[in-house]
Amino acid sequence: MSEGTSEAASATAARGAAVAFIFVTILLDMIALGVIIPVLPKLIESFVDNDTARAARIFGLFGTGWALMQFLFSPVLGGLSDRFGRRPVVLLSNFGLSADYVLMALAPSLSWLFVGRLISGITSASISTAFAYIADVTPPEQRAAYFGKIGVAFGAGFILGPALGGLLGDISPRLPFWLAAGLSLANGLYGLLILPESLPPARRAPFHWKSANPIGVLQLLRSNRVLAGLQVSNFFAQLAHVALPSTFVLYASYRYGWDVWAVGLTLAIVGVCSMAVQGMAIGPMVQWLGERRALLFGLVFGAAGFFIYGAAPTGLLFCIGIPIMALWGVAGAATQALMTQEVAADQQGQLQGATSSVQGLSEMLGPFLFTLTFAFFIGDHAPFKLPGAPFLLAGALIALALVIAAKTLSGKAR
Repeated sequence: MSEGTSEAASATAARGAAVAFIFVTILLDMIALGVIIPVLPKLIESFVDNDTARAARIFGLFGTGWALMQFLFSPVLGGLSDRFGRRPVVLLSNFGLSADYVLMALAPSLSWLFVGRLISGITSASISTAFAYIADVTPPEQRAAYFGKIGVAFGAGFILGPALGGLLGDISPRLPFWLAAGLSLANGLYGLLILPESLPPARRAPFHWKSANPIGVLQLLRSNRVLAGLQVSNFFAQLAHVALPSTFVLYASYRYGWDVWAVGLTLAIVGVCSMAVQGMAIGPMVQWLGERRALLFGLVFGAAGFFIYGAAPTGLLFCIGIPIMALWGVAGAATQALMTQEVAADQQGQLQGATSSVQGLSEMLGPFLFTLTFAFFIGDHAPFKLPGAPFLLAGALIALALVIAAKTLSGKAR
């Protein structure tokens, strides 16, 4: 074997090991976030004398606060990772999350629980650093496939996490928080021992507060027409995505009469289909179509999936839309890959911070947009009953994202 071949094989092995760690990091982070999903509303309810309506309003406030922290702090952590490297930011986030889950497990009041949720939003913002790590260690033409593989960790975490949370929550509503703390601590220790740094000192950039905030990152986006257009498209796509977690449970029970078991099974099927696309389809499809056409392809299927969801008169027809919707995942990985190619190596953290801020903004606006739309079109004052209106609106938003992306990328061959 020649020296060049040996070096290439060594680089590939190192890249695989680094990506494997980031996969495990995100998987454990998502499980830790997911285990508290089934129990947090119940824990809030216990603090307000089991007043469900009041608990629902408070839970909505918790969600908005969490998304606000993501919006504000993602650029900060991205900028810090560009300055000090990815490793310390990822590790501090894991240890911080662990301490925060302990705080939430012991919270004696709603105010303490709310503070814990805000801290969780800050420390969870380091996920953007994990994506910057992938951009550091992979060549541009392979990033979409690797981003897709990392997407499998998100899907698996959100399937396993709520299932574990539900089982442990039956024992005690605080037990899932202890599990989340243990997972985050184990992840931090694992990284402390194994995770290498991906950003060498020569490729680091100074930290500037003027760029490490949601307003400052606009300067980065304005500097590049393609980057700006892709982020606008990404915003509308991310906004559409919020329709599912915001209204699916209410929609399925209202329109199809599904019980908790049926809803849970459907969500599991959604997760499995998404994981299959992320893990097996994205690499070959991007290689075949190229990032540009893969992005447009994914958005077409995302819009079609939402239109099926909103129009389906029966639960069976709704389920037909699930594998179609899963192909939307190709667009997300292609978008990430295309954006990383538009910035320098010392701006990858800033870029991922900006992307996470865009997602945080969509997660602040989306719940109000889709729940109010749903409430209006099933209410007494609606001009006609249309329970699928939130999903139809989401489909229209993705169609808008498709138009923006197509116009933005019109000069790119692939």
